[in-house]
Amino acid sequence: MKKIYFLLFSSLTIFAGEVPLASPNLAPTHPRSQLYKEEMIEAIPFWNKFGELFVYVQTHYTKPLFLAILIGVPLAFAFHYFVWGPKKFSHKGRKFLIFPKWQRIVHWIAALGFIFLVPTGFLIIYAKYFGGGKPIRFARTIHDIGAILFAIAFIPMMLMWFKDMLPKSWDLKWLGMLGGYLSKEKKEIPAHKFNAGQKIWYWTIFFGGALMLLTGFLLYIQTFDKSLLNVKIFQIDILRIAILTHLALALIIVALFFTHLYMSLFAIKGAVDSMISGCKSEDELKHLHSIFYKDIINKKIDKKLEEGCK
Repeated sequence: MKKIYFLLFSSLTIFAGEVPLASPNLAPTHPRSQLYKEEMIEAIPFWNKFGELFVYVQTHYTKPLFLAILIGVPLAFAFHYFVWGPKKFSHKGRKFLIFPKWQRIVHWIAALGFIFLVPTGFLIIYAKYFGGGKPIRFARTIHDIGAILFAIAFIPMMLMWFKDMLPKSWDLKWLGMLGGYLSKEKKEIPAHKFNAGQKIWYWTIFFGGALMLLTGFLLYIQTFDKSLLNVKIFQIDILRIAILTHLALALIIVALFFTHLYMSLFAIKGAVDSMISGCKSEDELKHLHSIFYKDIINKKIDKKLEEGCK
């Protein structure tokens, strides 16, 4: 019986089937936990429903796919950097306040959350190769802290930029020319305050981030009243589905996070300064956010925004 319990609990980890729990005593001990009751034994005959799929995906796809993201995405951006190079704009002359201080604070709380989440997520996935044990348990703790930081910033961030992130007709033009990043030519790009690429990142976080928080929470508590779901499903299968969903979303979000980092740190010289000072130069706005620039000029609010950067 103890062997059966050990195997089932091992399958709940993100590295199931390959690395056992470093400390089985860390498993949930809540007396009402359905993971300890007869339901676990009852779930065994239904192994081929979600259990087999879960272990198959974990064994054959999880590590190779994340390795492809970890290596492939940075290599693609390195290729872009050396072939087309970064966009360079003058930071002299007029500057306009684009991001007020409170928006920058919310953004950096979320950014810090991602800085904690992404590296520790990779450590957890490849726990076997780092020896497991205390370092991985520490990584899981940091991962949880990152999730809390992201959760704190999530709703304010989604609300403060919701209107600006709504799709517009010019977003299709931006996508059609890939934002001008496959050209060394300096020309006006159709975008308002946020371009289509930034909007894709936002909406991925809007829906995917919410699901990541939900599935992550389920995995953290592990036991809950499943009657609230009003479905006939074993609790262990709910956790298996949560893990698979968490991993699938993580692949997409991590790839876009690397993209976001590259664009802000390398693809556009000085772009990250706008999230430090809140200001963008007139030259950068004219070219990369041409519709927004014309809008603030036509509405005659350019002087007000300029004052915010003095």
